[in-house]
Amino acid sequence: MVSKGYGMLLETYHYTEKWDKALSSALDSKNTLVIVFASANVERIKTPLLELSNRFKNSIIIGASTAGEIYMDELFEDSFVVAVMQFQNTRLRNSICTLISADNSYDDGLDIANDLLADDLKGVFILSDGLNANGSKLTEGLSAVIPNNIPITGGLAGDGERFEQTWILVDNKPMTGFVCAVGLYGSHIHIAHASKGGWDKLGIERIVTKSKDNVLYKLDKQPALEIYKKYLGDKADGLPATGLLFPLEIRDGADSTESKVRTILAVNEKDQSITFAGDIPEGSHVTLMKANYNRIIDGASEAAESLQLDAYKDEEILSLAISCVGRRLVLKSRVEEELEAILDVIPPKAKQIGFYSYGEISPLASGKCDLHNQTMTLTLIWESDA
Repeated sequence: MVSKGYGMLLETYHYTEKWDKALSSALDSKNTLVIVFASANVERIKTPLLELSNRFKNSIIIGASTAGEIYMDELFEDSFVVAVMQFQNTRLRNSICTLISADNSYDDGLDIANDLLADDLKGVFILSDGLNANGSKLTEGLSAVIPNNIPITGGLAGDGERFEQTWILVDNKPMTGFVCAVGLYGSHIHIAHASKGGWDKLGIERIVTKSKDNVLYKLDKQPALEIYKKYLGDKADGLPATGLLFPLEIRDGADSTESKVRTILAVNEKDQSITFAGDIPEGSHVTLMKANYNRIIDGASEAAESLQLDAYKDEEILSLAISCVGRRLVLKSRVEEELEAILDVIPPKAKQIGFYSYGEISPLASGKCDLHNQTMTLTLIWESDA
């Protein structure tokens, strides 16, 4: 049955070999947002995607491929999860999907932000190709235009553990190399957000003395890979894969209280450099981190506890949980514990979908949008009648 409340009408669906419940077009409208997270295998999603697009012909449909789909407190692979939100008093606008590359990611962020910005803009949800985009530059472009008091959340599409090809829905078709966003407008919409990591510090804080974009060459004027291997010990032989267990915490400066985490993508023995999933600016302060299973799960719980829900009055509410593929690979069989931890904290009425990503987009403490790695990010959406 369709959930009814004071504000938006909400329904969630899950498809494996068949739908968990019959799709209903009752919520289809120009004021309906449909969010899809699904298998990177486009052959597997043809049937549910066609059925969904036929049921919701008037709605805005946005979606991305994943490294695992989240449905309530469970993790699935090669499935199809959907949230349908029909807003009663909120205006939606879908920014034109555009091709994205590492070189033009900043400009694409600017273009999307300028397209969506308006006096009554209350939030932006964005999904991007996970392999062709520079997530740091994309969020930098968005933040250059959209004020910090307007939350921008979302993530980079995934492809399981393969890292070969990701997709974004463009005109209801899975397309590689795109970015797409939707803006939510008006005084009735509410968006709460939070992000937490849950990693332990390893060693001392160091200064980035040489880097270019997402490639780190030197820490404290010493070869970055040499330092990294020193701390990893025997696990250094497994780089870059073992790097998922040892991400990097980064701060803009010694006095900064805001931090984000970066995941290793590749190493270069020749020049002793490390390539990360986000930019590592020169002059920034970094600390190696190590996996602590309980702390990672606690991080998800802490993210949920830090959500600002003072305005929530028992309306229908959707939780969008976007976590890093690295967390999934570290937690392994315990991965659903972080999903359970979220539902233990957020309102009982909440429905939850999400995915494991190649990068998470969420505001820092200042409100500025940024790219995160190895982080659980939460976006809760509801609509009030006043």
